[in-house]
Amino acid sequence: MLSYQHSYHAGNLADVHKHALLAWVLAYMTAKDKPISYIETHAGRGLYALDAAEAQKTGEAAAGILRAARLFGDDHPYGRVLAQVRAQHGAMAYPGSPVIAASLLRLQDSLTLAELHPQEYNALRSTMAGSGASVQRRDGFDLAQSICPPTPRRGVMMIDPSYEVKADYTTLPGFVTGIRRKWNVGIILLWYPVLSAGLHRQMVTQICADHPDAVVLETAFPPIREGHRMTGSGLVVLNPPWGLAEEGARVDGFIRAL
Repeated sequence: MLSYQHSYHAGNLADVHKHALLAWVLAYMTAKDKPISYIETHAGRGLYALDAAEAQKTGEAAAGILRAARLFGDDHPYGRVLAQVRAQHGAMAYPGSPVIAASLLRLQDSLTLAELHPQEYNALRSTMAGSGASVQRRDGFDLAQSICPPTPRRGVMMIDPSYEVKADYTTLPGFVTGIRRKWNVGIILLWYPVLSAGLHRQMVTQICADHPDAVVLETAFPPIREGHRMTGSGLVVLNPPWGLAEEGARVDGFIRAL
């Protein structure tokens, strides 16, 4: 079950959607002096080379961030992180969400990352060395259950499974409800692929029924190649910060205009 490696998909339009909104949320949360916790359940390796063989094979970055980067300038936290990472690691470097978080968090903030895949975990640990992050080779769902409520209590959780396990679509609503019960002030972001088969729909409907304050942010884009099943990207957000829905519409507009 540990076959998924994001290097083949890094910087695709789903990443642009997810990471632009995550960066906005983290910038919003760190605008106040109070410390925050950031928790990620499926962290990946944290940093990707878009000129690597894996990324070149799929062409997803070429249709994604390599076209979209111009839309995010210094006025957007995602644009600032992209510029910082490229200056440090080269023009074809792309930050995963752990690096985005580490770039936007402050010394007083807490950063906890879970990754179970051995190769991805080793790469993540190397990438995050010196960042102050707690990097754990552990099932992300178990980690989230054990750490909540975190200290500090203000904070953000990113849940971003690969959905290799199809049961995720049916178990995630209950998992999210359990996390919110333990951590009622946390901002919870659940990413999901929008697939032509519509596997996400019942999951999102159930979460919204359980949590009427949830905000759903989706964008659509053409399949990257013939037969590719992903036609969009979605985030369902619990305890959404003020202005997130408007920012979601803005990012959706950027992506649809490409």
